[in-house]
Amino acid sequence: MFGRLERFLGLRTNPYIFFPSALFIALFVPAAALFNEAIGGLFGGITSWVAANLGWFYILSVTSLLGFLLWIAISRFGGIRLGDDDARPEYSNVAWFTMLFAAGIGTILMFWGVAEPISHFASPPRGDVPPETVAAARQAMNFTLYHFALHTWTIFAMPGLAIAYFVYRHKLPPRISSIFYPLLGERVYGPIGWTIDVIAVIGTMFGVATSLGLGTLQVNSGLSHLFGVPDNDLSRVIIITLITLAATCSVALGLDKGIRRLSELNILMATGLLLFVLFAGPTVFLLQGTVESMGNYLAALVPLSFWNQAYNDTGWQQNWTVFYWAWTISWAPFVGIFVARISRGRTIREFVAGVLLAPVLFSICWFGIFGMAALNIELNGGGGLIEQVDENVAIALFAFLENFPLSRLTSGLGILIVVIFFATSADSASLVMDMLSSGDEQTPPTRQRVFWALAGGSVAGSLLLLGGFDALQNVITTLGFPFCLLLVFMAVMLVRALQRDYAGQTLR
Repeated sequence: MFGRLERFLGLRTNPYIFFPSALFIALFVPAAALFNEAIGGLFGGITSWVAANLGWFYILSVTSLLGFLLWIAISRFGGIRLGDDDARPEYSNVAWFTMLFAAGIGTILMFWGVAEPISHFASPPRGDVPPETVAAARQAMNFTLYHFALHTWTIFAMPGLAIAYFVYRHKLPPRISSIFYPLLGERVYGPIGWTIDVIAVIGTMFGVATSLGLGTLQVNSGLSHLFGVPDNDLSRVIIITLITLAATCSVALGLDKGIRRLSELNILMATGLLLFVLFAGPTVFLLQGTVESMGNYLAALVPLSFWNQAYNDTGWQQNWTVFYWAWTISWAPFVGIFVARISRGRTIREFVAGVLLAPVLFSICWFGIFGMAALNIELNGGGGLIEQVDENVAIALFAFLENFPLSRLTSGLGILIVVIFFATSADSASLVMDMLSSGDEQTPPTRQRVFWALAGGSVAGSLLLLGGFDALQNVITTLGFPFCLLLVFMAVMLVRALQRDYAGQTLR
């Protein structure tokens, strides 16, 4: 039945993956609008249980995967190419990095660059230092970098590496089920493999939609702050609709002309905004603070990586670390497949070094400058950032920019950057979702990618209608756990395949 429907619609997919996934999304969107309180309550209850009982597993898993990636990069397997032995990278290092960053956490840095350091400064996570002090500022930066540096990019790198290896070395289709090949063999092409991929498509869609939802909250807050646009559900739905439609233009242009060019443009604008804050603010203090924050973060990395609030559980980790890991994990298959798609020809060592180090260094600079500038404002008399962030976290960036010259211009630029990050995420997501549902890394028919772009916007809008930020947090914490198990399994399958493929061989 699915095959006939595919031929009738003129699609090029695996119908046993595409249609069940599309049907679930088609049913969820209206259900979320009609039964938002019941569905929101269900996810809220599940989230509370998962965070209370399984939060430790999230934290241990991500930290263990970071150690695994560092080991495999320096091991004898590090010189293996993700492709044929004579393959070379398709994209330059600069183009590769900009696409990595835009598909990964571009929107996230814009949302949390000011909000997270200020939140932790006002309410220190450990509760062992007085709030709004220098000690609280140091702890705030440590936790912020813990959330957005090595651990976050570990979550993206692990599926990217595993998928790239099985796709380019074993010539398997670019689907999550391909990672199970050492265990399932040819059964990845049957009902078991299809079921794995349907779950991956649905979970990844919700992870992507969460990021799009956060971007929408920030755009709406910025437009409200600058132009008095109402900050409500109707405005958010309109914003999601307009930006999703804009993303379809990028979809039509393809990977090289669409995502690549938009990513490069956005990195230039984001870097320009970063340099503006650096030179318009207390430049020497920001440079000193960035360097010091990096050192403090590295010194605190091991204890932070295993901290579980075992002796004083205030629920803080449920709302922050566990949510972050669940959120990042839920859309890791999307970022992983996209990263794999643009990383063919690189060695495992190059891949791990590039995906972990380059974006992490940029993230440290971003939070070092934006975070330290925001903390400096509060430490020297305050600019009301704490109160504004507490009232509406999405407005943090724009309230912060009011403390600098040309605030309306820079706030407008900030909105534009978020919109473009939103568009590139939606575009790259549509490409990846189509690869997940078809098993074909070649450019799919445009109408298929348009469908996934529109589906992502629809799910993001429905999640916002469930209850805004709280609903986004609850849904992702619930859906992220099975994907956390999947990441651990990816590492096991990758090692198993490497040992089998290169048993007894001497590698560089």
